[in-house]
Amino acid sequence: MPDPNQQVIEGFRANGGRVGGSFEGRTLLLLHHRGAKTGTERVNPLAYQRLSDGSVAVFASKGGSPTNPDWYHNVVANPDVTVELGMETFPARARVAEGAERDPIWEQQKRDWPGFAEYEEKTNGIREIPVVILEKTG
Repeated sequence: MPDPNQQVIEGFRANGGRVGGSFEGRTLLLLHHRGAKTGTERVNPLAYQRLSDGSVAVFASKGGSPTNPDWYHNVVANPDVTVELGMETFPARARVAEGAERDPIWEQQKRDWPGFAEYEEKTNGIREIPVVILEKTG
């Protein structure tokens, strides 16, 4: 069975950062990160929200799963990452947004992409979905 992430990654790269299917018209980036234990490079397509020219937010929703996604644990352990956004690739540093910084970003994401509100409902009382800021370093 083909890896659905790999299909999204290939489509993203073949179409200058745009993807089709259920993600058509959505803001996606590719996050390159290193495994917390193995150091192996991994790539995940993620929804993002642009915060400024030098930073974007991504969301560790895992589709509303009760646990955080592996990529989240990896960027907490190894915050130096690479981001593919459209036709641009750049180094970035990841950090977890908290409290007063996190809340307006999260609320905007739920307005922009209502599926995130559903993910929040699924995780209610289990975990708060982390918002991760990726800030350009180069």
